[in-house]
Amino acid sequence: MISKHVSYKEVVYSATATRRGIDNDPNDEQLANMELIAEKVFEPLRKWVGGPIKINSFFRSEKLNKRIGGSSKSQHCKGQAMDIDDTLKVVANSDMYNYIKNNLDFDQLIWEFGDDENPNWIHVSYVSEEDNRRRCLRAYRKNRKTKYMVI
Repeated sequence: MISKHVSYKEVVYSATATRRGIDNDPNDEQLANMELIAEKVFEPLRKWVGGPIKINSFFRSEKLNKRIGGSSKSQHCKGQAMDIDDTLKVVANSDMYNYIKNNLDFDQLIWEFGDDENPNWIHVSYVSEEDNRRRCLRAYRKNRKTKYMVI
């Protein structure tokens, strides 16, 4: 277990990695980062939500990240970021976004696409108390490329 409500299997699972035979196991430093974001962000958020939260993406090895077209600077590769979603319909993504923004420490918080009412999912990262930037962004597409604006 990474934390009380997050399993190791859940955070390293990737259909692409399985299909392509890509190793997606973190090293000790990446695992420590994963435990930290789970403790500082996921568990307090889950307590507030009062039920399960779907993790769409957590750890990505560099090889997996490259295969799926992720950013070369992705914090997922360091075990410092997770993408979460209200797939289970316990609390809306917009509510989780605002809870994190107003109550938790984080490095980046991204409203991923969607509309003005609700993002399709939330990206949140955590580095350390000293280095977190508390940067809030919104992802959008322009000319088929993902762009970000500060919000």
